[in-house]
Amino acid sequence: MKKLLIVAALLAGCATTDTGRSPVQSTRTGVGPTQAELVNAGKNSDDVVTYGMGYNHNRYSPLNQINKSNVKRMVPVWNLSLQNDLGEQAQPLVYDGVMYVSNARWTYAIDAVTGKMIWRTPVNYDANTPSVVCCGVSNKGVAIFEGKVFRTTLDAYVVALDMKTGKEVWKQKVAEWKEGYSLTVAPLIANGVLITGCSGAEFGARCFLDGWDPATGKKLWRLYTTAGPGEKGHETWEPRETYLHGGASTWITGSYDPELDLVYWGTGNAGPWSSEKRKGDNLYAASLLAIRPKTGEIVWYYQVAPNDIWDWDSWEIILGDIPVNGQKRKVAMHMSRNGFLYVLDRANGQLLSAQPYEKINWATHVDLKTGRPVESEQSKKLRAGETIEMWPSIRGAKNWPHAAFNPNTGLLYANTNHGYSTYKFLPHKPYAPGVRYQNIQNVASPVKPDTLAGHMEAIDPMTGKAKWRTPLYGEMIASAMLATGGGLLFTGKHNGEVIAVDADDGKVLWSFKTGSGVNAQPITWTKNGKQYVTVLSGIGGVASGRRGLPDSPLGGSVWTFALFDQ
Repeated sequence: MKKLLIVAALLAGCATTDTGRSPVQSTRTGVGPTQAELVNAGKNSDDVVTYGMGYNHNRYSPLNQINKSNVKRMVPVWNLSLQNDLGEQAQPLVYDGVMYVSNARWTYAIDAVTGKMIWRTPVNYDANTPSVVCCGVSNKGVAIFEGKVFRTTLDAYVVALDMKTGKEVWKQKVAEWKEGYSLTVAPLIANGVLITGCSGAEFGARCFLDGWDPATGKKLWRLYTTAGPGEKGHETWEPRETYLHGGASTWITGSYDPELDLVYWGTGNAGPWSSEKRKGDNLYAASLLAIRPKTGEIVWYYQVAPNDIWDWDSWEIILGDIPVNGQKRKVAMHMSRNGFLYVLDRANGQLLSAQPYEKINWATHVDLKTGRPVESEQSKKLRAGETIEMWPSIRGAKNWPHAAFNPNTGLLYANTNHGYSTYKFLPHKPYAPGVRYQNIQNVASPVKPDTLAGHMEAIDPMTGKAKWRTPLYGEMIASAMLATGGGLLFTGKHNGEVIAVDADDGKVLWSFKTGSGVNAQPITWTKNGKQYVTVLSGIGGVASGRRGLPDSPLGGSVWTFALFDQ
């Protein structure tokens, strides 16, 4: 009888799709969220108003109603289909009781407590657009600000929608998708400016960051991430015209320090991957940039991989205050795809530490005085035209799925990879619009049931050493980490499981199997004093079918969980 009551309660909480539109009923006065609300993200646990659960991208919440002692009582309270089989990688946002969710096909507003759809707006693009998308037909999420929802589209537009109705307010073309550009990035609002990045390094694009007026869609500035004539760093491209197809994608959302008024944004690999016709350091590919949001001016930069030939995209930049040589410093932390964990002073870019956190053979170490990696004999062989076994593989020691940082423990929590690529240059082929521009051959190491393919782990930022590591055999994880004050980590697996992990030792304490693979970004929030956890389900991404697991069923959905009321 008790089981029947539980099932009835769950079914009562599940939402049915409402194809009609109804206005969002706000309990706040005025239009929001405001810039002040974005700066203070996290102080009101009812809202999740920025990518990364805060400008610092800590992906940490102090909420502890759901904790290690009771997480086994967590159950789904609603589930909503997203009518999409292309993959779900986005982070939802929540404001004033409404959840905003995006994927490549749709933008949704959903009642956060009941799961009832409020409005849904389609994204229409040419059916051939996915042919120029490198790494999965997906979208990382939206930004919300002063009554509007902002998103990017696969065919390289930035769109503003009315938060209440979902109707288009403005739409701006960013680039031409037929030339290899696409946009999957979640926008960032910083100091009143809407900032977006782009993808396309695998197709010979010249990438950039754009600043927009969120009210009108007027472009305020553009910062190209491959330095051209008259720009500092242009001398690092030889021949000089190679900057035109130099890559340096900006497809992962940056973090922001409002006190310093600096936005931190990572750039991707140089193009083409082989450097036969591309000499020099190639600024600002494979770099971390600190920029002024009002102007796009570069205040400082740090290049992770000069003359990148390994596909060492530089992604998330996590901000925190940690002890460095006995003194607390305001730092930017970067768990690089290349296997090094970088810690920099976020005011001036000074390199404070660069330690390996996974197996590496492409470099021996990073010289702290010059900031440059010291390339290994393997990399020298690769440059000489030989085939090498490169660690880590181009999947990276950690791919884009985000790490979490708990400011109380001072530890980073991440899903990491363990593997190699058989790697060599191919003869140079000239650039052609819409055609892959890589000139490289790589085969990633196989992932079999008994293969150690990665870890869930807690890592000291300054040493790169793990406090604990939970091995992942036969699978990698492509979902972000979320840390909470309840001593828990939430993440997801390709087999469809959402899991809760003990942050002290890495043991799995709870799991729930959704209908498709989970490779998205969990969040936690409250309403009427009750804590919820939300994550998207829906297998997707470039390597989702090659991570050592049988294919998961397709189909996107939103899942929201809470403690079962006894």
